[in-house]
Amino acid sequence: MDLEIKSFDKADQTRPFQGNGWADLVSIGGRDVVMGHFEPGWRWSSNVKPIAQTDLCEFPHLGYMLKGRVRVTMKDGSELEMAAGDVVSIPPGHDAEVVGDEEAIMVDFGGQMGDYALPK
Repeated sequence: MDLEIKSFDKADQTRPFQGNGWADLVSIGGRDVVMGHFEPGWRWSSNVKPIAQTDLCEFPHLGYMLKGRVRVTMKDGSELEMAAGDVVSIPPGHDAEVVGDEEAIMVDFGGQMGDYALPK
């Protein structure tokens, strides 16, 4: 493995959602790191489900919230609300939505994000 440095200002890819945001991806150290920008009104089931073509988000997330608030609802109905400064682990099988009128930004170190928000 080589010493590397990358910036989200020059992301390897930018993947737009179907409205209300986008995800910037950098591949580094053999892993993918994603910075998601979720605008007010964003909801996974409205803005990413049409791209993913799955009922729920099936990606695990290990992330750090930089800004805003997001509510995550699991398949079993359990919920959590995360906010700026929170470190979160979210298993597959969830929906999510921005809470309030502020953009939410999360950096996801899950490493398995290579296919996130890509059409099937």
